[in-house]
Amino acid sequence: MIIKLNKNILEVDQFQFKCCIGKNGLSKNKVEGDKKTPKGLFKLGRLYYRSDKLKIIKTKLEKKVISPSMGWCDDPKNKHYNKLINRKKYNKSEKLFRHDYKYDLLIEIMYNKNPIKKNKGSAIFLHLTKNYQPTSGCIAIRKNDFEILLKLINKNSYIKI
Repeated sequence: MIIKLNKNILEVDQFQFKCCIGKNGLSKNKVEGDKKTPKGLFKLGRLYYRSDKLKIIKTKLEKKVISPSMGWCDDPKNKHYNKLINRKKYNKSEKLFRHDYKYDLLIEIMYNKNPIKKNKGSAIFLHLTKNYQPTSGCIAIRKNDFEILLKLINKNSYIKI
């Protein structure tokens, strides 16, 4: 299964979902902090979700509950760059347990993995939006669309950006 990004639309089978992308558009040469969404074909990773805000999530993806101590390392100088970390040990990171709704559901887009290259971008997710405001480099869709998407994809799914 391949999800295709076509401008501001995610296409999966016959479904089309309005989405938003990085404030500065798309790039084949992503750099940490450039507010661009990376172009390419990427595997989808694990689903992370807030169990305190959502009931049981049905999906064929591997899933993990987001806890208050979870973060995603966005410091290119850190040995854990572009990886899930414990914020109690490393506080320079993208906080996953947020006060807003945006990371109530998120899927890791397997960008800059195997090997991880320093300063090429981190924490690239498919997450939630309500207003389609540009992101810092992620792709975001509405919660209802995300729930439909979860029924369509599996652990062998890719996203073409």
